Amino acid sequence: MTAPDTYRKVFDNIEKVIEGQSGALRKLLAAFFCGGHVLLEDVPGTGKTTLAKALACSIDVDYHRIQFTPDLLPTDILGVSIFDPRNQQFNFHPGPIFTNILLADEINRASPRTQSALLEAMAERQISSDGEVRPLDRLFFVIATQNPIDFHGTYPLPEAQLDRFTMRFRLGYVTHDKEVAIMTAQIHGHPLDQIRPCVNRDDVLELREHIFATRISDEIKNYIVSIIRATRDAPGVINGASPRASLALMKTAQALALFDGMEFVTPEHIQEAVLPVVAHRIILDPQMRFSGKTAEDVLRDTLASLPVPV
Repeated sequence: MTAPDTYRKVFDNIEKVIEGQSGALRKLLAAFFCGGHVLLEDVPGTGKTTLAKALACSIDVDYHRIQFTPDLLPTDILGVSIFDPRNQQFNFHPGPIFTNILLADEINRASPRTQSALLEAMAERQISSDGEVRPLDRLFFVIATQNPIDFHGTYPLPEAQLDRFTMRFRLGYVTHDKEVAIMTAQIHGHPLDQIRPCVNRDDVLELREHIFATRISDEIKNYIVSIIRATRDAPGVINGASPRASLALMKTAQALALFDGMEFVTPEHIQEAVLPVVAHRIILDPQMRFSGKTAEDVLRDTLASLPVPV
């Protein structure tokens, strides 16, 4: 089975559950297979949690879900050392972060102290507890969700936390026909109950190696850097994207090229990935935000102003 076949197998398996979200599913799998993390931001009921569960059910790996609440503590995520009177020692009890796929549901409802417990894990695939570094699995993947409308009792993610997410995107509402199909599919139960793993951990890691072997020319690399650097000088931008954004954009574009069965990255792959990969890393000044301008608008203007490699 070729690498594109592995991708298509997972894609088709998840699409049995998620109707009308092929674009979002392509983005999610690009971030997953290239080793990144995803922030799903949308109103309740659009399928964020279902999408995360469908991915977990399609891969034969461990999966944990954490419901973030204001009283959630870092130890509830990382784990805690408990004294054992039998051997007079503290034994570490791993938390739910020791898994392969982690769903951080409504991440902005937990305090900044608890949110920060994920920083080291997402950036370095390890945690520090009781002065000891504990590694996480190579396949560690975070899918976080948040509601962008209801801010009551929430704590906005700090810039350092947002920068750890390879992508942030919304699902949006499906079409009329797709919504009818969703209702029809759930008359006698939920399609999630029928979904089964179609690939395993080794398949995912093998596909990841193929992604990183996808060719990317110097012209495309310069195109990526030109886009990222332009965000730092754009009018109304307080803080542009960092070199981490350049790396994330490159890896995501490599994944998209592989999904398309291509051996090299094209400018179209960069343009497809740039909004979900870069927009959440740009900080606009208040005047720009109040005027209705968004980071996505800044990026569209940037793309329009830069020459496209041929």
